[in-house]
Amino acid sequence: MNIDGDAPVQVRAETTIDAPPEVVWDILAAVDRWSTWNPEVARAHLDGPLLPGASIRWKAGRASITSSVATVVRPSELAWTGRTLGLHAVHVWRLDAHEGGTRIRSEESMRGLPALLARGRVTAMLERALHAWFTALEAEAGRRRAGM
Repeated sequence: MNIDGDAPVQVRAETTIDAPPEVVWDILAAVDRWSTWNPEVARAHLDGPLLPGASIRWKAGRASITSSVATVVRPSELAWTGRTLGLHAVHVWRLDAHEGGTRIRSEESMRGLPALLARGRVTAMLERALHAWFTALEAEAGRRRAGM
């Protein structure tokens, strides 16, 4: 799956984490546990198994978000679409083995009136959010490595 290449807001970020893709996948795929390791997420609930079409209801910052799982390819790709505050988002996570760890590429697009009217502010918010996810994900992977 790809993000919306015509959306006014598009953000791409990449990092490498010292953990195998399967470990990173297990962290991302456990949607109901997002709030236990990611301080950006107040709550998250996956309605049913992690399969395309399943709903994710979550709260990040002031936004209550309803997302629909779009792609599930363990342990390499997880994508969803979502709506909140007049925005339609497409978010894609790609994981691959890289130098003994995992290269994570995360992309998100947003369209809607807020994205058109406040493109710079929405882009900056989204960039901060992606980097916060990376930081939290790396910390959780480190906790899991320490517990092995």
